[in-house]
Amino acid sequence: MAEPFELFQRKKDYLICIDSDGCAMDTMDIKHIRCFGPCMIEEWGLEPWKDGLLNRWNSINLYTMTRGINRFKGLAMILKEIDQKYAAVEGLDAFCRWTEKTRELSNEALEKAIEGEKDSLCMEKALSWSRKVNASISRLPEEDKKPFPGVAEALAAAAEYGDVAIVSSANRGAVEEEWERCRLLDYVSIVLAQDTGSKEHCIAEMLRKGGYDPEKVLMVGDAPGDRKAAQNNGVFFYPILVGAEKSSWRELREEALGRLWNGKYREYGEAKEEQFLENLQEK
Repeated sequence: MAEPFELFQRKKDYLICIDSDGCAMDTMDIKHIRCFGPCMIEEWGLEPWKDGLLNRWNSINLYTMTRGINRFKGLAMILKEIDQKYAAVEGLDAFCRWTEKTRELSNEALEKAIEGEKDSLCMEKALSWSRKVNASISRLPEEDKKPFPGVAEALAAAAEYGDVAIVSSANRGAVEEEWERCRLLDYVSIVLAQDTGSKEHCIAEMLRKGGYDPEKVLMVGDAPGDRKAAQNNGVFFYPILVGAEKSSWRELREEALGRLWNGKYREYGEAKEEQFLENLQEK
């Protein structure tokens, strides 16, 4: 888990952390609508309740205050509802315990946890589901996996004075492939993904490793979890607003970064956080 941090070398005074799916990459909706939800229906045989459960999956992961939740935590949420309202989910308690206690929410960590768990059926199915999701995502057409308008320009501006870190809860392979194909990795100093730990942990380790002044660190994200990770590390947050991604990236480049460089971000950032919360609660 520590390897990416050990290889990292700080080069700039500022650190700009950027989420991937739904933030930099316009991939969040398509992945959940075409891959995550349908694979869940297939894995647990939930076809009789398909439409309602797909709508509920999208609500949890895209359109409410749990937007951007880790895939396994989101799965635990909806499986609890399925167990209560539709059909019993064998081994659910063991899977939920794992999502609450594990330090790493990844396929690899789940595979190891299964080895020591007697009541592992739900965990095994969750791992199978997650692998199916990754395979399904890999089959999405390349033209459907692209950055939001203005991302490249904003990254170039961020990299002028800051080290740029991808801080994502998505699968590392998918993140690296998408950013490389779209020629965005040239601006990036380090990739921190699902296998590296939570976003909060990743930011904390970057602060420890790089010795950045928290007043010179910005987390750019589209979900409440991004904001919480920033808050818990005492760094600034800039929101990419759902439905207004293009203008959000333009404002990051034209206004937000300048305020960060000049030490005048705090009051502006507080106003942006209020705007962020209002935007999500209206969805």
